[in-house]
Amino acid sequence: MIEYIKGTVEYIDTEYIVIESNSIGYKVFCGNPFTFQKYRNQDIQIFTHHYVREDLIALYGFPTREERLLFEKLLNVSGIGPKGALAILATGEPDKVVSAIELEDEKFLTKFPGVGKKTARQIILDLKGKLKGFGEPQEGLFAVEETEDDGAHELEEAIEALKALGYAEREIKKIKPGLQEEVLSTDQYIKKALQLMLNR
Repeated sequence: MIEYIKGTVEYIDTEYIVIESNSIGYKVFCGNPFTFQKYRNQDIQIFTHHYVREDLIALYGFPTREERLLFEKLLNVSGIGPKGALAILATGEPDKVVSAIELEDEKFLTKFPGVGKKTARQIILDLKGKLKGFGEPQEGLFAVEETEDDGAHELEEAIEALKALGYAEREIKKIKPGLQEEVLSTDQYIKKALQLMLNR
């Protein structure tokens, strides 16, 4: 229904961003909203999926049409809802997800919150062989500048974002020491945390 929104990033939360376009503020849920931190108060274009259910109407946003298509394909898998599909895409590396599906790597898929063995098998069963043409995510929009403070605020924001994605407190505690090794932006902390989760 809504192909994309071009507008200004006005607000960033742990689960969504607000884009103002033509004096309307659109609440757009994203896998990693802090990807947009650098673009606050700047114009961007984000591809959207308009999700309509009896008890929920929401907009979900993606940097590329490719990621949106993968999100939509994941939604068609029994047991995967919007929150679960976003968590799977939050790493910003859809090619790795596609590779895991094609290689039937259940162990990789079960590292995402809400994805057990049964759901991982269902993802593989439903999507293997149907994801041809997925490549690397586009560069440019999501480049991140280094932060100059001690990173404490950014780390806290990243932890809240991980909780919003469905990761348990105990899982976050296990990887927190690895996150405190260097000072990063919120977006970089989230990406590093997700990599640490997947590599456990």
